[in-house]
Amino acid sequence: MSAAAEAPTLPTVERVLVWRHGRTEWNASGRFQGQLDPPLDDTGRAQARRAADALARELPAGTLVVSSDLVRARDTAQTLADALGTPLRVEPRLREHGLGSWEGLTREDVARDLPEQYADWVEGRPVRGRGGEDPAAVARRALSALSDLPPAPVAVLVTHGGTGGRLVEALLGLGPEHRRIFGPLGNCHWTELAHQGSRWRVLRHNASATGGAPGLPRRSGAETGPDVAEAAGVAEPAVAAGAAPLPAGATPDDAAPAPTDADAAL
Repeated sequence: MSAAAEAPTLPTVERVLVWRHGRTEWNASGRFQGQLDPPLDDTGRAQARRAADALARELPAGTLVVSSDLVRARDTAQTLADALGTPLRVEPRLREHGLGSWEGLTREDVARDLPEQYADWVEGRPVRGRGGEDPAAVARRALSALSDLPPAPVAVLVTHGGTGGRLVEALLGLGPEHRRIFGPLGNCHWTELAHQGSRWRVLRHNASATGGAPGLPRRSGAETGPDVAEAAGVAEPAVAAGAAPLPAGATPDDAAPAPTDADAAL
C-alpha cells in the first residue's frame, strides 16, 4: 500500500497549514540540511516573526501549533505559539527527510564528487548509494503525526521542505511521478489544506506574509490551490496563492535546485 493510500479519511483536524521553517545560513549557502540542525539566521527569524503576526490575526481559537523537533522548525513555530498564546507541541515525526551522506554537502559538492548520484537526483530517479530515508517512510511518519492530533479547528504543522512535500502528496493521494507538478515551497511559506467530504483539498499554496497581509481563505468551498511542493527558496517569493517561481540563487535545504525538488529524486 502506498503512503498516499494511508492518508486518514476521518481526521480529527479538518484544516491544516503545512508551514516550512524560516531561512538558515545553510539555506543561504546552498547546503543540504536533512536531519542536521542548523539554526535560523537573522533573515529566518524575521521571516518567522512576520508570518506569525499575520497568521495570528487569522487563525481561530483552539488552533494547534505542532513542530518538528529540529531547532529551525521549533524556533519558527514558537513565534506563532507565543503570538497565539498557546502551548507548542513538539513532534519528532515532523522532522526533515533524512538525506544520508548528502547532509552537510552543497549541491556543487554532490555534483563534483558524486556525479552518478547527482544525475539520478536531477533526473528524478532513486538516488543509489546515498542512504537516508525512503520517501514513503517519511510520508507515513508525518501522516501518523497528523492522525494522532486531538480534535481542533486548525493545525499548523511546522516542518521542512521534504517532509512537508511528502505529507501533502500523501494527503492528496499523489505518487512520486507527480512531484514535479508542484512548485517549490519557500522558507516560511505554507500550504493550506482542508478535508472536504472524503478527501483533502489544497486551498492555497506558497502563501506568505511578504508583500501584504496573506489572509487565510474563507471556507466557501470554492477555493482552489494550484500547487504544492517541497523545495528551497532563499529569497522570499512575492506573496501568496499560487506557485511562486524559484528565486535566483535558490538552494537545497530540505530540497533542491530548479527544476527539481529535493526528494523527487529519491
